[in-house]
Amino acid sequence: MTKKYVPDLAKQMAICETNFARLMKLLPNFDDCVQCDIFVDVAGVQSKVMIEVCERFKFTTTLRVSQCVVDEQMDAQLQQLLTPQLQVRLYHDARMAEVISMTNQASLKGKYNYPNKEMHQVDEKLQLNEYLAQWLTHCINHGYKSQDTLLQSLRA
Repeated sequence: MTKKYVPDLAKQMAICETNFARLMKLLPNFDDCVQCDIFVDVAGVQSKVMIEVCERFKFTTTLRVSQCVVDEQMDAQLQQLLTPQLQVRLYHDARMAEVISMTNQASLKGKYNYPNKEMHQVDEKLQLNEYLAQWLTHCINHGYKSQDTLLQSLRA
């Protein structure tokens, strides 16, 4: 008998809180920010991580976090494959950032039955929030905002 998946809410909340802190570190002028481009090297391939403000309200902000490969010689289909895109909702009062969807899909559920028609994992939302955490950490540790200016202030 398969064990039923039960979401670990404390773990999910902790990840969302640290993702909020990471985003605020990457966007120190958040209130004035519309878009931030961060260049990173991933497995020897130059990429640009774009953080764009989609909606801004009093208590929430929705961001699009996407990555595109900066390599003119790479095949267009491979570039598309290497271009993940996450919709992230910031909850300012709770100081949390939660992935709400991926690559123009419908909003994510907290858990899924498995198997399912869309082939989501039972803990897909948790996995995407962990993925965002890794992505943001990589940007903080190895990213730069232009070809000339390293993000020294992020590492300080």
